[in-house]
Amino acid sequence: MSSSSSLPLPPSASAAPVAAPNRVVVVKNLGLAAYEETWAYQEELLAATLAIKVRNRPAAEEGRAPEPTPNYLLLCQHPHVYTLGKSGKPEHLLLDEEGLARHGATFHRINRGGDITYHGPGQLVGYPILDLDNFFTDIHRYLRLLEEAVIHTLADYGLAAGRIAGLTGVWLDFEEGAANPRKICALGVKCSRWVTMHGFAFNINADLSYFGHIVPCGITDKAVTSLQQELGRAVPLAEVEQYLLGHLAALFEADFITA
Repeated sequence: MSSSSSLPLPPSASAAPVAAPNRVVVVKNLGLAAYEETWAYQEELLAATLAIKVRNRPAAEEGRAPEPTPNYLLLCQHPHVYTLGKSGKPEHLLLDEEGLARHGATFHRINRGGDITYHGPGQLVGYPILDLDNFFTDIHRYLRLLEEAVIHTLADYGLAAGRIAGLTGVWLDFEEGAANPRKICALGVKCSRWVTMHGFAFNINADLSYFGHIVPCGITDKAVTSLQQELGRAVPLAEVEQYLLGHLAALFEADFITA
C-alpha cells in the first residue's frame, strides 16, 4: 500500500500557484527624447506594472497563477533640461525663465528623490522600470547596484571610481581627503510598491558648462566631470551602453534584451 505522503492533497490544502520571478529586462533605446515624453512613458509603464500587481492580489484565493510582471530599462539622451526632485530647493537653479530660454533649456519639478540636476546631449540617461519583487526588495541595495554598474564601466576605461559617504552617485577622486572629488553619474529614483522609475544620468560627452547654472544635487563644494573630460577624447555612447548593460546583467543576475 502506498504511504500517505504519496497521496494527492485535497484541493483546499494544495499550495497556491506562484509565478516565477521574471529576470528578463527589456531595453528600449529612445535616442534623443524630450524629457516630458520620456517621463510620461515611464509613468505609463509603471502604471501597467502596478495594475498587474493589483490583479495578482487575489490570485492565491482564486487558485490561479499570478501574472509575471515586466521589467524595462529606457536609455536615452535629452535636450537640455533641468529637473528638481521633491526634496530640492528651487534656488539651486541659477537661471530665470529668460536665462533658460537663452540656453535652450527647460525646467521641470518631478517626483523623484534628490535635488536639482541637468540632462543634455552626450549624457547617457537610464530609467529602469523594474519590479524589485522579481529581484530583491531593498531600495538601498538597488541604488548601490546601479552605482556599482557605473563603477565597473568606468574601470573598463581605466578609471577608478567609487562612492562618497552620505552622497548618492558615482565619483572620481572619491577617497577621503582627495583634493578634487568629481561627480560623473547622478542618481535619483522613485519606488511604488517595489516598482522603480527615474534612474541615473551618466556624463559621457556632455557639455559640462550647463552644470554651471545650477548647484548640482545641492552640493556646493564638489565638481562635475564626464568620461570625455577624464579621457581627453569623445567616447561613443553605444560603446558605453554595451559595457554598462553587461555589468547590470551580472549584478542583477538578469537577462537584458534589446527591444
